Amino acid sequence: MKSIVSLAVLLACLSPAALAGQSEQISAQAKAQSIHARALVLDTHLDTPLLFARPGWDIMDRHSADADFSYVDYPRMIDGGLDGGFWAIWTAQGERDLAGKRKARDAGLRRLMDIREMVAAHRDHFEIALRADDAQRIVNADKRVVYISMENASPLATDPSLLETYYALGLRMLGLVHSSNNDFADSATNPDGAEFGGLSDKGRALVADANRLGLIIDLSHSSNDTFDQVLELSKAPVILSHSASHALNAHPRNIDDARIRKLAAKGGVIQVNSVSSFLIKTPTNAERDKAMDSFWELIEDSADLTPERQREAMRRYHEIEKQYPLPMATFADYMKHMLHIIKVAGPEHVGLGADWDGGGGVKGMEDIASLPKITERLVQEGYSEAQIDGILGGNLLRLMRQVEAAAGH
Repeated sequence: MKSIVSLAVLLACLSPAALAGQSEQISAQAKAQSIHARALVLDTHLDTPLLFARPGWDIMDRHSADADFSYVDYPRMIDGGLDGGFWAIWTAQGERDLAGKRKARDAGLRRLMDIREMVAAHRDHFEIALRADDAQRIVNADKRVVYISMENASPLATDPSLLETYYALGLRMLGLVHSSNNDFADSATNPDGAEFGGLSDKGRALVADANRLGLIIDLSHSSNDTFDQVLELSKAPVILSHSASHALNAHPRNIDDARIRKLAAKGGVIQVNSVSSFLIKTPTNAERDKAMDSFWELIEDSADLTPERQREAMRRYHEIEKQYPLPMATFADYMKHMLHIIKVAGPEHVGLGADWDGGGGVKGMEDIASLPKITERLVQEGYSEAQIDGILGGNLLRLMRQVEAAAGH
């Protein structure tokens, strides 16, 4: 009986319909692999510079999220076909008195130097890019692309003219605000709500300076009013470097369909975020938040994160996850947001900005080694090679060229 059942299963597997389906799947996988290997694959929000000053951490080593809370390194860039992208100068929004602003100023410059020193230490594998056309040249030289971005303009609060210095040292994207209001703009998630009703006077001047220099303006984390005002003021297209869909999950950090359409109409691009709480609804838990605050305090200053302190931080993190479990988004959730945004904006206005090393990563796409899965899904959805090339990096470079062309006008 077992042999008859086995034969029946074998015959079913070898039926023309099954063989055709299997052949189509293999064909889609092969096509996706070919596209992914050939395309310029760029992510617009890599928070990995947070790790550069960590004692004993080296981007050339293979790391893991479970061992050291790390999602990006050179070996996994190879595995996932990630050619590079924008590496962020992130500064936590602290107090806005003079002491706090000076602390932010120093932190931003220190992070900028961390990025430049990483590239200098690994010049055979990484190179700083300054223009859109640099990306292909760098990849052709078998190196990874390092554009530099700033997430939160608070390092400029003491002296906005520092933007000129940052530009001279490689900055090419400016995110106005982070999770709280700063001197320049309102945040989407400020605990006490709006302060300026969008941009402050300093913020309007900063937008003009960014346009003049040829800096991409990043509106992820911005309030809706800030988004609207910058979209109207900016002489060049703008970007959402790591955002998700408000229509699918009504988190204040996410962007609604009407604004996605306005962004696209001006030539902008939205890069899809993979932070779980932005993709799916997660319950609030004050006790978990308090416990996580203690975890973030342990790892906030990478230079102080000795191997022993790192092990303690990871132990505490896993204890929090066990004590206060939250639902975790999946790769299907991520692609649901991406496919919805593509439908709303058009495939020429969407890209990758998963927020790696800044909270990004979902079940089934735990780190950058999983990026080819996105390409395979886009092939399965019927998008053309040209459209997929754009989503993987071409749309970003087109926007960057437009920003460059508008500079100085």
